[in-house]
Amino acid sequence: MIVVIGAGRIGGALHQRDPHQFALVDRQQGWELLEREPGEPILLAVRNDDLLAVLERVPERRRADLVFAQNGMLRPWLREHGLTEVTRGLLFVAVPTRGAPIEPGGESPFFGPHAATMVQAFTRVGLPAAVVSADAFAAVELEKLIWNCAFGLCCEAFDCDVGTVVRDHAEQLRALVAELLEVGAPALGVELELGPLVNRLCDYSRSIPSYRGAVKEWPWRNGWFVETAREQGRATPTHAQLLARVGRG
Repeated sequence: MIVVIGAGRIGGALHQRDPHQFALVDRQQGWELLEREPGEPILLAVRNDDLLAVLERVPERRRADLVFAQNGMLRPWLREHGLTEVTRGLLFVAVPTRGAPIEPGGESPFFGPHAATMVQAFTRVGLPAAVVSADAFAAVELEKLIWNCAFGLCCEAFDCDVGTVVRDHAEQLRALVAELLEVGAPALGVELELGPLVNRLCDYSRSIPSYRGAVKEWPWRNGWFVETAREQGRATPTHAQLLARVGRG
C-alpha cells in the first residue's frame, strides 16, 4: 500500500483509480496511517509551497519513507531539510480537473529506496513507470524543468499556447532553452545536447498544442535559474528580457 498525502488532483485521482493501492490522507483525515511501522512509501502529492507544513506533520521515523514527485527544483530544499536520501519521482500523467480520472502519459521515472515499490504500484494500475539511476533521473528532471520554465515563460510573454510558441517563436525559444541548459546542466551534473533537447520539448508541446503555461512557483522554477545563474556568474539575457516582459525583471 502507498500512503498518499494530498487530496488534490493527483492524490485524489490515484486514490480513485485504486483505493486499496493508494490510501489517501487529506488535511483532516488519514494521518493515523503515518503511525504505522516504517517501510511503506509515503507519496507527497501536495504543492511545493505546502511541503514544509506537511513535513512538520510527518513523524521523524517515517521521513525516510517519503516520496517526492513535485515538479520544480527540489534539491536545495531537500538538502536544507536533510532529505537527500529519500525517493524521488516525476509523474508523467494528466488529471485535467479535480475529480477527473488520471490519464497515463509517458513513463514516470523513480529512483531511491522505494523506487521499485512505487513502480510496481503504478504499473499495477496501468500507469507506466520505471526505476532509473540517479543520473538518468537528473537528466529527466532537468528536461522537465526546462520545459515548464521555458514554455511557461514564453506562453505568458507572448500571450499564446505552447503550439503557437513552437510555430511562431522558435528563435526566442531556442535561445531561452540554451540559456537554461547552460545554467542547469552543470548544477545537476547533466549533459544534454541542445538540438535534440529542443526537438523533444517541441514535439511534446505539439502533442498538447492548446496548453497555456505560465510563470509560477517562482523559487522552484524560473527563480531557481535566476539565482543559480547569478551564483555561476552567467548571463542569461533572453531569460531576463522575457521575465521583464511579464513583470518579473
